[in-house]
Amino acid sequence: GINAEYGEGWELIEPTIEELDAKMREHETEPHEGKRKVEALWPIFKIHHQKSRYLYDLYYKRKAISKELYDYCIKEKIADANLIAKWKKDGYERLCCLRCIQVRDTNFGTNCICRVPRSKLDQIKIVECVHCGCRGCSG
Repeated sequence: GINAEYGEGWELIEPTIEELDAKMREHETEPHEGKRKVEALWPIFKIHHQKSRYLYDLYYKRKAISKELYDYCIKEKIADANLIAKWKKDGYERLCCLRCIQVRDTNFGTNCICRVPRSKLDQIKIVECVHCGCRGCSG
């Protein structure tokens, strides 16, 4: 049906959004023993990314949802407008999170290690961003 607030198609995306929200709540209430504080946040970052990616793909790639529904999801912060804006730019299509491109948050005033192309990294070394756990999103 059509809801004036979010347009048509909510019933198609609702199960996925609810499933991701439930996963997020699960991780938020999970005990954090044995994990560094930042590591406990990684699954939450991943789910936040998944929700935004899901809506981005539906709207921009597959044209499967209306602009009204997409705008509603942005307005309600179901998807991250700033992250999606970056995905539309060359070289940022797979960006994990905004923090990883903010040079002021890194030790050396450079992009996060996960933004370094794989070809430029030592093949043996496992790269893991301390902020979100990303293992490489530069392509």
